[in-house]
Order: sequence, then C-alpha cells, then structure tokens
Amino acid sequence: MKVSWLLIAILLAASTALAQKAIPPGVRQADKTEAQTEKNVPPPREQARPVDMAKLKRDADQLASLAQSIPAAIESVQRGTLPKDLIEKLRQVEKLSKRLRSKLTH
Repeated sequence: MKVSWLLIAILLAASTALAQKAIPPGVRQADKTEAQTEKNVPPPREQARPVDMAKLKRDADQLASLAQSIPAAIESVQRGTLPKDLIEKLRQVEKLSKRLRSKLTH
C-alpha cells in the first residue's frame, strides 16, 4: 500500500514537471529588452505653467511689508502686550511665502 502511494506521488511529480512548457528564448530576450527600454525612458515632464509676474510681485511686496512690521510687534510682546493682529500677520506671512515658493518651483 505504501509503495503504491509512493509510486502515485512520483508519477504526479513527473507529470507536472513535464506539463510545464519551456519559455522560448526569443520571449525571454524580448522581456529583457522591454524592461531595459522602460528603465532608459525618462518620466514625462510636466508642462510649466506660466507665472503671472505682476501677481508674483504684488505678493512679494506684501510679504516684505508684513515682514517689516513684525519686529515692532515682537518688541511689544517683550514689554508684555500682545498686539491683536500679530498672529494674523504671521499667518499671512506664512501663506504668502508658501504661495511664492510653490509658484516659483512649479
């Protein structure tokens, strides 16, 4: 009984090994060439969006104006008073600087 199970297992293993088809060498070479070609192709470049220079200049001027007003407000904080618009000015500086950076880098 054990011999028959062993014989069946060997026959199954042999039949599955013979059933697998070999990949033709031309297909392997084509796959290698395709993979190499994909590595050599650079990613597509995004089209640069035109920058509105007038808006960029206005944002830069507003940022400079806000940045100049902050040191005086910080001196008030050192004296113990918090100007009510300081936090809003700092948020606006951050917003303008992010907007300028994103427009210049994209």
